[in-house]
Amino acid sequence: MVVTESERLTLRHALPDDVVAMRTVFGDAEVMRYGDGPKSDRWVVSWITQMNHSYREHGYGLWGVTFKPSGLPIGYCGLTWFPSINGQPEVEVGYRFARKHWGFGYATESAIAVRDYSYIDLGLNRLIAIIDPENRRSIRVAEKVGMQYEGGVMLPGYSHADSVYACHR
Repeated sequence: MVVTESERLTLRHALPDDVVAMRTVFGDAEVMRYGDGPKSDRWVVSWITQMNHSYREHGYGLWGVTFKPSGLPIGYCGLTWFPSINGQPEVEVGYRFARKHWGFGYATESAIAVRDYSYIDLGLNRLIAIIDPENRRSIRVAEKVGMQYEGGVMLPGYSHADSVYACHR
C-alpha cells in the first residue's frame, strides 16, 4: 500500500519481498554504524512483520522507500511511536538508506514527505528525531526537515546519550 510520494520516491508498506533489498541497508556495517550493528535476513523478516503490526496498531510505521524510475526499494523512512522520551510520548521520524543511495537527497526528500504526511494526514503537531551526536549526515537531514536540537536522551541499553531534534506544525 502506497502511503505518500515525493518527486522521485514512493513510500509504501514494507513487503515480505523487501528482504533482499533491505539487506543492503540492515546488513551493511557502515549504514548500521550508528545503530546496533548489521542484521541478518532473519532479523529483517522480523522487522517487516513488526512494521506491518505498527501500521495496524498506530496507523504508521517505517515505510519502504522505492525509487520511482526503477520501482526498487532503496531504504526506509517513516514514523515510530515512543511511549516516553524524556517523560513524554513522542513520534520519531526515522530514515536509513542503502549506502549506494547516499548523497542524492533521498533521506531529506523522504523525511519531508513523511513530515508533511504526519501533519496533514495524521494530524500530528510535533515530530522528533533521535540521533547519535556523531552522525553528522543524519543531523543535516533533520535540520533540512526543519528540526532543531532540543537536548539529549539516554535510551535504555545505550552507553551514551543521543540528541533529540524536533519540529512543530
